[in-house]
Amino acid sequence: MSKKTQTESTPWFVYIVVCADSSLYTGIATDVTRRISEHNSSDHKGASYTRSRRPVRLVYQEKATNRSVASQREHEIKKLSRLEKLTLIEQTNL
Repeated sequence: MSKKTQTESTPWFVYIVVCADSSLYTGIATDVTRRISEHNSSDHKGASYTRSRRPVRLVYQEKATNRSVASQREHEIKKLSRLEKLTLIEQTNL
């Protein structure tokens, strides 16, 4: 399988974590478990925003068909108010 074909078939995820200070962080990844681990432990791979707000806890994720779709959805979620994000999280955890 070519690298391009493999990348196109790799699912992407949009995720939201709640940080130790109760703030919310939204990101994208192909492996959410690995990415959460990076946020909680790596000074080089975790986002600078979450480094000073550890630990983070996964509260939401949704699957996207490719990186472009995931990035677009991430942008949409980041534009939401905190209350709208909390509502999104709560609706999926029912």
